Amino acid sequence: AVLLLAAGGMSWFDSICHAFAATGTGGFSTRTASIAYYHSAYIEYVLSVFMFISGINFTLILLAITGHFKKMVYDAELKFYSVSIVGFTLCIAIILYLKTSMNVEAAFRTSLFQVISIQTSTGFSTNDYMTWPALAWGVMPVLMIIGACAGSTSGGMKCIRMVILSRVTKNEFKRLLHPNAVLPVRVNRQVVAPTLQSTVLAFTFLVLLVCFVSILALLAMDIPFTESVGVVISSIGNTGPGLGSFGPAFSWNALPDAAKWLSALLMLLGRLELFTVLLLFTPDFWKKN
Repeated sequence: AVLLLAAGGMSWFDSICHAFAATGTGGFSTRTASIAYYHSAYIEYVLSVFMFISGINFTLILLAITGHFKKMVYDAELKFYSVSIVGFTLCIAIILYLKTSMNVEAAFRTSLFQVISIQTSTGFSTNDYMTWPALAWGVMPVLMIIGACAGSTSGGMKCIRMVILSRVTKNEFKRLLHPNAVLPVRVNRQVVAPTLQSTVLAFTFLVLLVCFVSILALLAMDIPFTESVGVVISSIGNTGPGLGSFGPAFSWNALPDAAKWLSALLMLLGRLELFTVLLLFTPDFWKKN
């Protein structure tokens, strides 16, 4: 990544910083304007590729490197991750092409970069998506919630949970049609234990509950609804940019101090995946066995 970025015109210092920020899905840029500073389609495509790879489960990458490529190709989570990236990219690209002055290539590149950047929680930006049509930027919170693959450094709920939730939902429809049928939930040809299904459902409920309460808390601080939603979801997904006046073109400096403390707590909860932190606040945790 360093060599490819340097070949695209970045200085060696910038190349190293952005390569580490992309592969670690950290999103730190040496430029205030982030990747938009370079005005380079080449750099945007290079970073898109490395951000996408960094959103894949590292175990799958290792298996592919050691010759077990089929396990990577047929992995259900990787399929969901890839399909979501492609699907959202095409939808937003079509909207940008039809509703803005962008040509086909620019609409596709802009959409691809921002979708991958947001879903992998890298947080780089090449365009202020708040200037896009509402339908285009409206999917950004969805991408923040979904996240990339488990076993990567990305934030969000992770694609594997989305896969399990979709399989559980599908099975419930089948169960209504065939009440006496035995319908195990399978992922990668392995049966998902009921306890794991319950854990995923509980985790999803907890994420939604924390988001709901946090949004209400920000609204109580007189922060507009769009901004409140963006700050909360971006914080708990460890993404970076939010919505509205806290989008990719602005900093979060204007937030009240209480909102900054809340967003910092949400970042911690999102990074440690809620249960680990919230468990500390349960009375049973502190009781002696």
